[in-house]
Amino acid sequence: MRINDLRAIAFVVCLVSVPTVAIADEKPALVIAEGSIARQQLVALGRDLQVSGEALAGAASINGSTHVSGSVGGDLIVLGGDVTLTGDARVDGDVFVLGGAIYAGPGSVIAGRSVSYPSIHSAWLVLLEGPALGLSSFSGPVVAAKLALVAAWLAWVLILFVVSGTEVLVTSGGAASEPFRNFLVGLGAVFSLFLTALFLSAFAATVIGLPLLFLVIFIAVLLKLWGMVGVFHACGAWVARLLGKRRWVAFNHAVLGVVVLGLLKLAPWIGTWLWTAASLIGVGAALTTRFGRRGRSRLLHENSLQVLLGAS
Repeated sequence: MRINDLRAIAFVVCLVSVPTVAIADEKPALVIAEGSIARQQLVALGRDLQVSGEALAGAASINGSTHVSGSVGGDLIVLGGDVTLTGDARVDGDVFVLGGAIYAGPGSVIAGRSVSYPSIHSAWLVLLEGPALGLSSFSGPVVAAKLALVAAWLAWVLILFVVSGTEVLVTSGGAASEPFRNFLVGLGAVFSLFLTALFLSAFAATVIGLPLLFLVIFIAVLLKLWGMVGVFHACGAWVARLLGKRRWVAFNHAVLGVVVLGLLKLAPWIGTWLWTAASLIGVGAALTTRFGRRGRSRLLHENSLQVLLGAS
């Protein structure tokens, strides 16, 4: 595999800005005790996940390992940790592990696919994050890079609202209404893109594989660019409601969201985690709303009714 291919694959993984460093104070594990039932998706960030009871939906863990002695009704996705399945464990979906291994005991059941890529940590080192590069979170280069990123996002928000404002609002509504579902959808999409890029680089012929690899990268970039604008608007609209600014136009909400998340990105640790979650939610919302096309007609109809009622 060539160096350029490795960089391309790493770029796909890093599109969602997964942090490379461990939290100083280890958080207690997220535990679903025996006899308990979790009806919504389980998401553990920076901590281990233990499922001894029944998880009816999917589960995900980032920068933590997962131990299952009960059942998971959907996919199990782990980034930066191992998966251990005891003899009584059952996963009704797929098991995807990046940066760890799968240990399935005798009698355990995995209904879907099992994919493990243990050496993903080397790809995380290309992230432009201060702690990952050995710099202070408030050092000049790190702060300047993050402020430049916020400025770039503001420019992109303006462009996307001019070109496809209605579709962006549909994506924003999807991100706000089902954040956990979109988080898992986005995480699964990143896994799929990574595995596709890995396959194309390792097995496809150079003449065919490289164009397809760049197509995968383009799709990943497009998903994040579109989805993050939807997340910015959803965040800004929520903050505006808290401030009592209900008469703001949609673009102002998006700008406020960029500013709020941009300020939070300056905070050590928490800023990286928030942007990681926001990126995954954005990618998931872009997919579930089909880049704002699913639900577009309903939104236009609601806006027309508001105009008519306002006029009357």
